[in-house]
Amino acid sequence: MDRDAIWDAVHQERAALADLLETLSPQHWEHPTLCPGWAVRDVAAHVISSPQFGPADLVRALWRGRGDFDRAMYLDARIRGQRPAEEIVADYRRLDGSRRHPPGTSTREPLLDVLVHTQDIALPLGRHHAMPAEAARTAAERVWSMPFPFRARRRLRGVALVADDVAWRAGDGPEVRGPVEALLLLLTGRTAALDRLDGPGLPLLAPGAARGS
Repeated sequence: MDRDAIWDAVHQERAALADLLETLSPQHWEHPTLCPGWAVRDVAAHVISSPQFGPADLVRALWRGRGDFDRAMYLDARIRGQRPAEEIVADYRRLDGSRRHPPGTSTREPLLDVLVHTQDIALPLGRHHAMPAEAARTAAERVWSMPFPFRARRRLRGVALVADDVAWRAGDGPEVRGPVEALLLLLTGRTAALDRLDGPGLPLLAPGAARGS
């Protein structure tokens, strides 16, 4: 996907997530997600923080997290998620079309964020939202190329990941096959779609392969 196509997908998926969020009850907003310790409101606020997150925000977040990136993002999301649900959804509408992204990231990180975090919210709530396959392939390529924070090459070494709905393959060894959407969740440490994957490599995944950092 080229730059324009990536941003088109980001905006479409953010709009779809906003539509989903508008259907949720107050209880749903407090529901746990696939991210341990993160409620729906935290993940929702984190996704739309991308076009609002500047260098000063990064410095503050890392200071709060004492230099630990994962903790910094968690604490930032918890702070942003304390706002009323209506304000969080309004940010999605207000920032529709924005191409800003956090410092030090590529244009593919906002795509990765919205694709995976939409599933983090939807799946525990029993909602279904299919990832666009081409967008998911672009995000999978990005995760595979990143040494941090997912460490996918290390966690999933010894198997070949093969999408059966788009042309995408990574790694070497016995195959783990399935939709690129399910592979992207595996790449980012989620176990929720393991039942959609198959192949001789699946039993060979290391015990920590389906855990992100």
